[in-house]
Amino acid sequence: KPKAEETGTPVASPMTGIYYGSPSPGAPPFVKVGQTVQAGDTVALIEAMKVFNEITAPVSGVVSAVKVENGQLVETGDLLIRIG
Repeated sequence: KPKAEETGTPVASPMTGIYYGSPSPGAPPFVKVGQTVQAGDTVALIEAMKVFNEITAPVSGVVSAVKVENGQLVETGDLLIRIG
């Protein structure tokens, strides 16, 4: 049986790169736990080969978890956030 934190829609990285949770250093994060997002909202950036790729919410809902740290290297398929 999955743990409570494992519920919701996972948002995974579509590529290997550096995860950024905010648009620029010192800026507020795109999303935080408990925040409501709409489908299509930008939830993160992944930098790959000097290109910043917007990661968008596949569904509307409430962010239930943020699984990675700003500046962390992520691989294709790594879980970034969950939307409950």
